[in-house]
Amino acid sequence: MNINALTKIVGLIGYPIDYTLSPDMHNAAFKELNLNFVYLPFRVKSEDLPLAINGLSALNIVGVNVTIPHKELVMKYLDDLSEEAGMIGAVNTICVQNGKLRGDNTDGKGFVASLREELKVDPAGKKVFILGAGGAARAIGFSLAKLGVKRMTMTDIEMPKAERLSADIKHHFHGLWLDTVGLNDRKFEENVLDCDILINATPCGMHQDDPLLINPDWFSSNQVVYDIIYNPGQTHLLKAAKEKGCLTQNGLGMLIHQGALSFELWTGEKAPIEVMRQAIVESRK
Repeated sequence: MNINALTKIVGLIGYPIDYTLSPDMHNAAFKELNLNFVYLPFRVKSEDLPLAINGLSALNIVGVNVTIPHKELVMKYLDDLSEEAGMIGAVNTICVQNGKLRGDNTDGKGFVASLREELKVDPAGKKVFILGAGGAARAIGFSLAKLGVKRMTMTDIEMPKAERLSADIKHHFHGLWLDTVGLNDRKFEENVLDCDILINATPCGMHQDDPLLINPDWFSSNQVVYDIIYNPGQTHLLKAAKEKGCLTQNGLGMLIHQGALSFELWTGEKAPIEVMRQAIVESRK
């Protein structure tokens, strides 16, 4: 890679980001298409977020992805939002154009693309249980609502967040059956047993000593279990679900597809998805 004064910079802001595989896949894509771009990770703590965002334009950075814990908070520092990001209430992609910062969200579309392409699952008409109510859960929830799921249940360690997300989705999709349930509520088990698709949209599982949020006895072989964590590739949740015969998927597919959409927003070029996928496979060896 020949970095020079004309190289366009994109990257990722979040904290922590030591686990990220995004630089591998984006830089491989830039190389494949012979684009003078470079993708860099930027470790940004919450208290430094305003400074980081305000500095993007001054440093001629073309755009950034946004990850935990900034996807919702970052919105207040942007000049404009896409319709998708405004509805969801979270941003995972920022484009810098003529000094203006525009927020977008490719997470939900990336999740759906992964669900359909990797697992061959159509979520329409399905009963869905989402663990977590942060930025990623918001994007996934809205995208699944648009596709016509039958029922959606949400939980979070901070229940007001889950209730707020449920209310926001109801505001846009009046006919959808939505519910919230606490982690210690007796209805929690009932909802896990009855769902078709269970999604972990929390960071729980990134570390070896993280607790298992679901009792493995509640899984059945006709369920889909999707953990948006991609590092490690098999969390405790996915391992337990797989042992019960569930169809399982980690977050690599979502990472690749949402990244491809961000790539296209920044470059105006069609993303070489298979090149991006192979770069991640190679980086994990």
